[in-house]
Amino acid sequence: MDPRRAPGAFAGASQTAEKTDAPGVDEPAQVHVLPRGIAAGTAAIREALRTMPIQPGVYRMLDRKGDVLYVGKARNLKGRVQNYAHPAGLSNRLRRMIAETVALEVVVTHTEAEALLLECNMIKRLMPRYNVLLRDDKSFPFIHLSADHDFPKLTKYRGARTQEGSYFGPFASAGAVNRTLVTLQKAFLLRSCSDSIFAVRTRPCLLHQIKRCSAPCVGRISREDYTTLIDQARGFLSGRGDHIQQRLAAEMQAAAETLDFEAAALIRDRIRALSLVQGHQEIHVPGIVDADVIAAHQAGGQTCVQVFFFRGGQNWGNRAYFPSHDRQLTVEEVLTSFVGQFYDNRAKPPLVLLSHRLVEHELVEEALSLRGARVALAVPRRGEKRKLVGRIVAAAREALGRRLSESASQRQLLDGVAAAFGLEGPLNRIEVYDNSHIQGTNAVGAMIVAGPDGLIKNAYRKFTIRGVATAEASSGAALSPHLGEVGVVSAGGDDYAMMREVLQRRFARALKEDPERDRGVWPDLVLIDGGLGQLNVAQGVFDELGIDDISIGAIAKGPDRNAGRERFFLPGRAPFSLDPRDSVLYFLQRLRDEAHRFAIGTHRAKRTKALGSSPLDEIVGIGARRKRALLHHFGSARAVARAGLGELERVAGISKTVAKKVHDHFHGDG
Repeated sequence: MDPRRAPGAFAGASQTAEKTDAPGVDEPAQVHVLPRGIAAGTAAIREALRTMPIQPGVYRMLDRKGDVLYVGKARNLKGRVQNYAHPAGLSNRLRRMIAETVALEVVVTHTEAEALLLECNMIKRLMPRYNVLLRDDKSFPFIHLSADHDFPKLTKYRGARTQEGSYFGPFASAGAVNRTLVTLQKAFLLRSCSDSIFAVRTRPCLLHQIKRCSAPCVGRISREDYTTLIDQARGFLSGRGDHIQQRLAAEMQAAAETLDFEAAALIRDRIRALSLVQGHQEIHVPGIVDADVIAAHQAGGQTCVQVFFFRGGQNWGNRAYFPSHDRQLTVEEVLTSFVGQFYDNRAKPPLVLLSHRLVEHELVEEALSLRGARVALAVPRRGEKRKLVGRIVAAAREALGRRLSESASQRQLLDGVAAAFGLEGPLNRIEVYDNSHIQGTNAVGAMIVAGPDGLIKNAYRKFTIRGVATAEASSGAALSPHLGEVGVVSAGGDDYAMMREVLQRRFARALKEDPERDRGVWPDLVLIDGGLGQLNVAQGVFDELGIDDISIGAIAKGPDRNAGRERFFLPGRAPFSLDPRDSVLYFLQRLRDEAHRFAIGTHRAKRTKALGSSPLDEIVGIGARRKRALLHHFGSARAVARAGLGELERVAGISKTVAKKVHDHFHGDG
């Protein structure tokens, strides 16, 4: 892609070029490093050009920390990078990138199409901030029809397709695939239970009673008849739904004519289920069997890309994406980068309909076809397909409008928090902290993050509390440093010490990994779930670490812990409350509740895991068989810990050596 319109988002890489298993990739060239600045950046590029190959490949521009600023591909590496050596004619965005550049890395490929594939892979992996970035890269669920059993099952499947059988999808969401599965169970009565449950059943399960399974586990259907159902389900999922419905209608008519009204009613219900699947096709165009439709709309410097999946002639849902990119990029440039990254590790349909022609349309088409069947990229100009794309563009426009509206509302709330707390400048990142434990056990800390676009869930962090001596805190009160007063401590756990540990670990690491605060991971406001004591703890941690430019606040429940009567604590300011009807108060309550929810969930998961553990697990050499023998003999791990050496030696399967190891573990070597 021409650097004058090079797409755009963030990450890190070492200054040693990485090897890759992409086809046709040779060894990386030498890395060239020079000082910072626009002149120095240009000098670094010109120095690299002295040994730059003229072959196809991928280049990476690095800053002085070794983080990747930009990844680009070229048919002629030297010719492409040469454009950056004359920054006067480039945009301000590219000039900023050149000013930060101190090193270049290149990887040579055999063809430009291979370079494009490698570029997309590197962008997704390294997340350079000057590229277009597809942030949401979740996998899509499929429907899996197994093939390793006499009575195959129909289930939802996500992940690498390594199991035998047929896969149908992708579906846009778990909800879409679940709804389809329920309907398919009604229509074809296929089992969904695991093989282990199937093998031990002695009577039909509830699904059979509600007419969603033919109960092959207990012989209610023959293998031949079940195979017929399997063939019908496969045909329906492959796009032959009308044919299947016609056959079922004929069978229903035949059953009615022979006065087998019960069988006719069952077939009628199956036909209704199939009609339900087809009746929920909100967008459907005859003639489109297996295709993806990708449409984009751009406004306000942002882009929404809608992806609709059509498989077997059916619409299997859609998903909206909001790629991160520079505001100056056109919708065609954003869509070009999006398509390459979207299909980097996904199965591709034979046809992709687009709302806009890509910047390098033929090259992208060639690259997508490299590792499999041919993929055609088309921009419909007339007919039903054009109308379909137009409807999906309208869906993208609506989704982007909602997002821009929500972002505006979120920005107003962030500005309202700044005004209520008397803070200068806009708030772009708020971090909220909370702890969770029971009597000091399984203690965890939690951090949630909010910004102009709402909650930033991929920035959430959980902390396993390591340094708090819970036994010392069980006295009920403790004097914590930086409190300025005796803080009441919950029995069995020092909440102040826990919060201190969490904040020390969070910000000591931030100082080490991002001392110049240019990665966007430093907060503008830290909000603690607690009162004056917790505020003083946070302030003490910041004093110890030499951090004096981050605002701190604490939110405490009011009298009787009633929502709406919260009190806020800020350094050097008397506690205050907000109007119960204030939208800013409601916003802060939601942030506090989200932190509490995240902390409780993390604690419960940790506690559940701990319930399944045993002190015997800590003994080296005691596997599942010996642990079972000890527990069967003594009844509990506590009884094993109290047992004498002679008692341990009498356990079946426990040798004298193992018995001594167990005894020494609980009683010491002496």
